Amino acid sequence: MPKITMGMLFRNKVIRTILFSVFFLQIGIWVRNYSILLYVIEKTNENPIAVSLISVAEFAPIFLFSFIGGTFADRWKPKKTMIWCDLLSAVSIFAVLLTLLFGSWKIIFFATLVSSILSQFSQPSGMKLFKIHVPEAMVQIGMSMYQTLFAVFMILGPILGTYIYQQFGINAAIGIMGIAFVLSAVILTLLPPDQEVEEQEEKSSIWHEMKEGFSYVLSKRTLTLLGACFALAGLALGLTQPLTVFLVTEQLGLPKEQLQWLMAAFGTGMILGGGLTIGIASKIKPQVLLSFGLGASALGFFIMGISTEFWLTLTAEFLSGLFMPCIHIGINTLILQGTEQKFIGRVNGILNPLFMGAMVLTMSITGWLKETFSLIVMFEGAAILFAFGILTMVPLMKRSPIVQNEVQNS
Repeated sequence: MPKITMGMLFRNKVIRTILFSVFFLQIGIWVRNYSILLYVIEKTNENPIAVSLISVAEFAPIFLFSFIGGTFADRWKPKKTMIWCDLLSAVSIFAVLLTLLFGSWKIIFFATLVSSILSQFSQPSGMKLFKIHVPEAMVQIGMSMYQTLFAVFMILGPILGTYIYQQFGINAAIGIMGIAFVLSAVILTLLPPDQEVEEQEEKSSIWHEMKEGFSYVLSKRTLTLLGACFALAGLALGLTQPLTVFLVTEQLGLPKEQLQWLMAAFGTGMILGGGLTIGIASKIKPQVLLSFGLGASALGFFIMGISTEFWLTLTAEFLSGLFMPCIHIGINTLILQGTEQKFIGRVNGILNPLFMGAMVLTMSITGWLKETFSLIVMFEGAAILFAFGILTMVPLMKRSPIVQNEVQNS
């Protein structure tokens, strides 16, 4: 197989266009997340209920609309779906801006809710475009670049959102959000035209297609194992995410402000990891890449649980961040390789909420578990869950052309 270079990737119109679109979307999303958060904190004098409603508006659509959005993404034309989602997000944001100027500030929650719902239709359509237009040899490296962009914004996004709000205020921040979504939509018009292949097929009911999606995932061993892996990773992250601050204050005996350095180490690791993965992605099977990521996370969480030295905990955070892109890239590549084009949306709509649901489940009981068990037990428990995730990949290790084997047998 010829070596895939960065030049070859950027010559692929779909990869290039989606990456530029995601760049503007990430600007809009991070400005939205942080400027709205700071605005609500200021307006409500740090009311915890109002602040938590922002998270509800941001994450609830993943549960309520992910599978519905994925099912419609399989029905609709992907390019047109993505453009309309970005334009409708922009319209809702500009409507919020008008209401803010002339009415109640509480409408601000609407901007987060609408764009979060629309992203559940847009994201699986983007995956579908990868499946249709990107050669299989380029998929994993394309996903590496995609993930690296997300990692960069995990560091820069909060800084950008906070700076824009503090310097220019909420009205300017909302205006920037709307412009970012419009620019994303404009860039997406450069994608190749949607295919008309399946237009003649008689459309079944939406409920039938949803049921068909679940049956499809259950009939594919690769996808059921990925679902189990997704759930285990979600349980592990949910178990520890709210407790990182206690690593700093209780385990290390430092002021809570030192948490920012752990977050910076994790984010820096993610950016470097994404870049390194681009270089090696074409040489490693996605199931091996995913296992590396899970193994490094298990080791990182194990070290965090027992470490009483700041430098060691910092190193463990960096290690976890460095290999975190391997998990996301491995999973997305396996989904694309192991799923027929017409099921991409529904498979995404089933697997993504599995991860989020598992994470929310353990996050909701983390406080009680911390009171019952020690901080060490919690982090070692997360390491064990990641290790179990590796076991779910063992049956896939000997397999090479996943999609060919499974699609032909379906």
